[in-house]
Amino acid sequence: MPIAYWTILIAALMPIIFAGIAKAGGERFTNRRPREWLANQAGWRQRANWAQQNSFEAFAPFAAGVLTAQQLDAGQGTINTLAVAFIGFRILYGALYIVDAHLWRSLAWLGGMVCTIGLFVAAAA
Repeated sequence: MPIAYWTILIAALMPIIFAGIAKAGGERFTNRRPREWLANQAGWRQRANWAQQNSFEAFAPFAAGVLTAQQLDAGQGTINTLAVAFIGFRILYGALYIVDAHLWRSLAWLGGMVCTIGLFVAAAA
């Protein structure tokens, strides 16, 4: 199975990881109302939750890009490179979000978006 397919799985797990970071060691966390609890967080926990939400938003276009590029034989090396780079940018994005490095975070977000667009461009070529 191509590496690019594994990156779809990794991207699907990233929101869960960021949610876990937001919840880890949190005082008075209740699993009865986790969304309510997360919505009331501040600081790095709130930013980890926001990274979770953005990871959900980024997942669908990325997965569609990988699958489209695979379907149209864009070239496995190109697909794998863009998919792995996307994962790298998204991990960096989440880390920078949590530590509140907002300008660098935006650049990491842009890098991930360029990779997603690159997958569609490669498919069209």
